[in-house]
Amino acid sequence: MSTQAPISFFEFTKRFNSEEACREHLFALRWPDGFICPKCGNDAYYKIEKRHLYQCKACKHQTTVTAGTIMDKTHIKLEKWFWAIYLVSTDKRGHSAKALERELNIGYKSAWYLLQRIRTAMMQQEYNQILSGIAEVDDAFFGAADDNGKRGRGTGKTQVVVGLTLTEKENPGYLKMEVVKDLTSDTVAAFAEANIESGSTISTDAYRSFNQFKRNGYDHRPKVFNPKEDKEHLKWLHTIVSNAKAFINGTFHGLDEKHFHFYLAEFCYRFNRRFQQDSIFNKLLASCSQASKIPFAELTA
Repeated sequence: MSTQAPISFFEFTKRFNSEEACREHLFALRWPDGFICPKCGNDAYYKIEKRHLYQCKACKHQTTVTAGTIMDKTHIKLEKWFWAIYLVSTDKRGHSAKALERELNIGYKSAWYLLQRIRTAMMQQEYNQILSGIAEVDDAFFGAADDNGKRGRGTGKTQVVVGLTLTEKENPGYLKMEVVKDLTSDTVAAFAEANIESGSTISTDAYRSFNQFKRNGYDHRPKVFNPKEDKEHLKWLHTIVSNAKAFINGTFHGLDEKHFHFYLAEFCYRFNRRFQQDSIFNKLLASCSQASKIPFAELTA
């Protein structure tokens, strides 16, 4: 079976029922055309069975199927990693560390760190995707209202800039979301420069910071937001932001701003593959095999 072929729950339980089966699948995923030494590029190797190592015949460098991935030097068995990736990829509501702790019979701290590494892979996969064509851009605020009941701009909630492309039929295309420190013109311009192709058309509300887009070479089309008079203006973007809030509030509770971007990355990763549900496990496993892990100390500092 191809490493990218769709896989059902029944097929998953039959195929990945041992450490060796998981290891062989990772090998095929990382080296689809045969082993290549990560140090010298040679393709001849020895397999050291007892230690699950692959040694290059030319330079003697030793490596594993997990070296350089989010699973590198893990004490968690590959079977449990595969289960975690399967559960995360197939649960549209998102998977909490508490649920994973129970399902994999591991400690809560291990479950949380495992999930953050999977989200790191999602985030790294999304990082280089660039929006182009026609895009909607707006800001969003996540979290409860201030003590005085104030909502939106000017609150102390987590601030996010959102970009969404539209298809020729004006349906949602590709989504990007980024936590920002403020909503100044410099901040929103930096978001556009990093995430939207120069020359693209950007539709926004009339917030003054968005005026920077026109000065930066975009076809900026601002319009005062009035849902009563123009229900279509930014309709899809606002709908998706509402879905993101429901996703985060429904499964994850008490998120701090330090880790918020991981959960936004997970939402975007799922949304951008919403028509690829049959193959999303293999896509996420591939992302995990290509991403480098983030140190636990960096997450908790």
